[in-house]
Amino acid sequence: MGAKSGLALKALQWFIRGVQFLSCAVVLALFSYFLAVASRHNINIPTWSKAVEGISGVGVLYTLLGLLLLCCLAGHPFTSAIAILLDVAFVGAFIYVAQANRGGASSCRNTVNTVFGTHSAADSLGSGLPSFGQICRMQKAVLAVSIIAIAFFLISAFVEIILVRHRRKEHRFGPSPANNYTSGYGRRGFFGRFSRRKHSEEEAINPNVLPEHTHPEQVRPSYNADGGPYNKYGESGFHHDGETAYPEGTTTYPSTRQDYGYAR
Repeated sequence: MGAKSGLALKALQWFIRGVQFLSCAVVLALFSYFLAVASRHNINIPTWSKAVEGISGVGVLYTLLGLLLLCCLAGHPFTSAIAILLDVAFVGAFIYVAQANRGGASSCRNTVNTVFGTHSAADSLGSGLPSFGQICRMQKAVLAVSIIAIAFFLISAFVEIILVRHRRKEHRFGPSPANNYTSGYGRRGFFGRFSRRKHSEEEAINPNVLPEHTHPEQVRPSYNADGGPYNKYGESGFHHDGETAYPEGTTTYPSTRQDYGYAR
């Protein structure tokens, strides 16, 4: 049960990081295009557009690193603490990105407010370049993915907390009230995982094997008070109610046998 829940949590966090990566990549691609057009045609562009590109670029690197390290560092207290702090920081950063691109919330018709200024939607930046209406729709896409990124950075912070708690449960010594009767492991580290894997492989080879019985040489013999070996039947025979069945020197056997009705 614990292994399955841990795998499900990792898969959920991987999906969340993937959505974050795609959101950051969309913002980075569009604003890189805006900056390239502005630089090529000597168009003035506000400073906040460079800040948006920097935020999205750092977000792409962070989410990509999170996707790669999730398989081996998920739930580790140190890395999860850093991830939670960065997730909260990116929530604030993408709130800024969404606020900077609030012009995309309009209908992108008539007069539009874009990164290149306020112009008519039908006007164009130049020959072969998109119109201001198209640029407004690009900023609308940036606004949408920024809101998505905000939501998923909040969710990923909570999932990191759950991963840390799950990892601590898995490192406790078996089911108990301390870990809500979940299936945790007693040993920690690499060698603990290796020993558990080896034990599970041995059980998989012959799961119906019975415990080995005690061998005669493993039994310690008992002795009487005089140092001789102990015989529960006594020296002469079987004891019954404190009497010897066949006293010493007078051992006899019945001379006749009873007839039990068998045919002769």
